[in-house]
Amino acid sequence: MSKEMIINCSDHEIRIAIRDSHVLSSLYIERADENTLAGNIYVGKVLRVLPGMQAAFVDIGLERAAFLHASDTSHDVSDLDFLVTEEGEILDREEEAFERKWYERVAGYQIEDLLKEGQEVLVQIAKEPLGTKGARVTTHISLPGRKLVLMPTVKHIGISRQIRDENERKRLKDLLENLQPEEGYGLIARTVSEGKNREELKADVEYLVRLWEAIRKKRGRVGVPGLVHKDMGMTLRAIRDFYTEEMDRIVIDSREEYQKVIDFMETFLPGVAYRLELHEGEIPLFDAFGMELDIKRILNRKVWLKSGGYITIEETEALTAIDVNTGKYVGKRNLEETILSTNLEAVKEIAYQLRVRNIGGIIIIDFIDMEDEENREKVFQALSEEMVKDKNRTNIQKISPLGLIEMTRQRKGKSLEKILCEPCPCCEGKGVLKSRASVCYEIFREIRRRMPGVEKKISVLLNPDVADFLLEDEKGTLEKLEKELDKKILIKVMPDFHQEHFEIVAAG
Repeated sequence: MSKEMIINCSDHEIRIAIRDSHVLSSLYIERADENTLAGNIYVGKVLRVLPGMQAAFVDIGLERAAFLHASDTSHDVSDLDFLVTEEGEILDREEEAFERKWYERVAGYQIEDLLKEGQEVLVQIAKEPLGTKGARVTTHISLPGRKLVLMPTVKHIGISRQIRDENERKRLKDLLENLQPEEGYGLIARTVSEGKNREELKADVEYLVRLWEAIRKKRGRVGVPGLVHKDMGMTLRAIRDFYTEEMDRIVIDSREEYQKVIDFMETFLPGVAYRLELHEGEIPLFDAFGMELDIKRILNRKVWLKSGGYITIEETEALTAIDVNTGKYVGKRNLEETILSTNLEAVKEIAYQLRVRNIGGIIIIDFIDMEDEENREKVFQALSEEMVKDKNRTNIQKISPLGLIEMTRQRKGKSLEKILCEPCPCCEGKGVLKSRASVCYEIFREIRRRMPGVEKKISVLLNPDVADFLLEDEKGTLEKLEKELDKKILIKVMPDFHQEHFEIVAAG
């Protein structure tokens, strides 16, 4: 199975696609005006402490104050079994189960005991600002390296959940306990640390400890609020976080970024620079690999399955709704078998779409209703197995009697739809427009409201399609209204008006 990383760089954005067997598996986009903030470290000032929410708002110099929950403040919680991604992010801090467990360990502490207004605090962005919400920050700093993650504020040894061999997990844990700095810093073994020897891991530890010491020194020189440490640019982060030995090649179309990657590889990935290619062809890089068509398909609301069934995906502010339909698929034997087959096929596509679209938060999946309880369990197990492969943490509930599955997927930045799209100015994000008939009837009602007016002639300015409908389908209604009100109604077509927009003005 071939694996490739394709990096397209321009002045305004960087796009990184990862392909497995020539199929797009992940896509990451960073725009110049929306640089990724997650991982950056700031010295901030506490603005408000909210005992009722067990949280505080912290000024870190961004447009909106950052949100700091009590469970994200540093304490001696070395015995707490944190769940950690291979990027070193502490997981499930928003789940009730996590917060209950945290309070069991530090019972008696309240946010007002931990933080005071005006207090300076060193924090790291754990979640990007999204919509009207500010960034979520934590005082549990994590510094990712190539093979390990250093956690200077937590005395913890952890192993990536993607490493499943128990003997290897034990070997790595023993190595990290031996390599743990005297200061008691925590260490996390990332997926790429599997099979690595002591010297390779030690080099990562030494580099990360030096980085942390530099951050501590810089903190004293930075004003409040201020940026203390900025994570690597997107290209180097992608090499650091996503490159594995199974990757056959990395193709990049910027000579400047190409040289940065070469320098990075000399330090952290010696001997693999031969897999890096500089694309200098006349055909744009993403066109050469067919990525532009893949991106267009990602934005489709409807996704067809090979059998003829399809799923629809609707992202809203509160949640993402996914609906499964049999479509053109009629099956071969009976209805229940057809439904099960469609649902199982949809499971694989849903898992893929969630990953490639970077959809996070609450997700509701409406599978086609199944009568057989055993078939419901098959679909649930199939989805659970597919989501285990996902690097983002997921929590899946059993299928309800209505055929719904409720699940959560860890949110990391904006979804592709949020990055690539904006609300339609015509429908204002509703996804639908008022029909031409509805707009016509609104016009009639508005004309009646103007009945007491003295003008004998009025002009209606409206969209061309609505004008056609009014003059053809509603011509009789228009004439009747003119007689009833004793007014001349003139229709004026405005090509730049959208379907719902109209104006009624006095005609000279």
